[in-house]
Amino acid sequence: MDLRESISNQTDVALSMTKLLVSKEARDKNFVYSPLSLHVVLSIIAAGSKGPTLDQLLSFLRSKSTDHLNSFASQLVTVVLSDAYPAGGPRLSFADGVWVEQTLSLLPSFKQLVNTDYKATLASVDFQTKAVEVANEVNYWAEKETNGLVKELLPAGSVDSTTRLIFANALYFKGAWNETFDASITKDHDFHLLDGKSVKVPFMTSKKKQFIRSFEGFKVLGLPYKQGEDKRQFTMYFFLPDAKDGLPALVEKLASESEFLERKLPNHQLEVGDFRIPRFKVSFGFEASDVLKELGVVLPFTVGGLTEMVESPVGQNLCVSDIFHKSFIEVNEEGTEAAAATAATILLRGALSSSKIDFVADHPFLFLIREDLTGTVLFMGQVLDPRAG
Repeated sequence: MDLRESISNQTDVALSMTKLLVSKEARDKNFVYSPLSLHVVLSIIAAGSKGPTLDQLLSFLRSKSTDHLNSFASQLVTVVLSDAYPAGGPRLSFADGVWVEQTLSLLPSFKQLVNTDYKATLASVDFQTKAVEVANEVNYWAEKETNGLVKELLPAGSVDSTTRLIFANALYFKGAWNETFDASITKDHDFHLLDGKSVKVPFMTSKKKQFIRSFEGFKVLGLPYKQGEDKRQFTMYFFLPDAKDGLPALVEKLASESEFLERKLPNHQLEVGDFRIPRFKVSFGFEASDVLKELGVVLPFTVGGLTEMVESPVGQNLCVSDIFHKSFIEVNEEGTEAAAATAATILLRGALSSSKIDFVADHPFLFLIREDLTGTVLFMGQVLDPRAG
């Protein structure tokens, strides 16, 4: 399977997850998450699974085998997620960490895999008497790897003496727009909320040509980031429904049509008429296990499938307890800063057109950050109210 096909599958998974997140976790609020970060943590769990548990994870991640998943992760880390800043592009940082109970040792094959394909740092820790300290250590790691943007990834009480492993992943992105906005012409305008009320928020504007495409019921805007010298091109896309309350229907459409993204992204610059985008800042966290279970990933959360991780009979009784995810994004005149982190705790249980086009984002919209050469989606989210952090 080539990288592009794997990424296309991963995007389909991301869109189905986004649809469920919008209806379950973020029905009435701004949200942002990194499908890529979650994908990597689930891939590591899959690498340590076998039998029906592994089959379920592979089916969900639309992958043929763990070999395929691991080589995909390895390619992503080296091809898509290496820092572009030295060559003049966006600042990117991507890190994996694994914390293992000191009385256990990882199976050599699993250890080598997380070391080489996932470039993970490994730590041997004392969950049995120092669970709180270990949780703090993971939180400090996530905060450091995301430049201080993701704090308290693991909530209080989420790690205890029954925890045996923690897998965590952190992603940080900071890109400057190819064409920055002039902050001196940013002005307050009305933004229409889903409940019919409106609020005043700062809108950025520009008279320069923009990458816009218009479809029946919605428009798509692409704002490219400075590219630098390598071939990767990162872009932020805004999906704006025509109707003020049209976002839920647009999310539904996005998730139900295969390769929807590929076919809808703008690739030509057009003259703009009225052009306004709000500044916004979103921080969002959730525990992903309920969403995953609803999407058919049930077995990793029950005992018996995670037998390929540790060298001990204890491996028979491991299961995933929680998958915590946190993301942050800020969009302003200069560009975008975004970060995400995901941690899975594994615990031990008893054996149980050409004319001018307008683009006025003055009502709820969807956004995503994507690397266009490969099609990798790094972040997705929605803005219902730009004032709410």
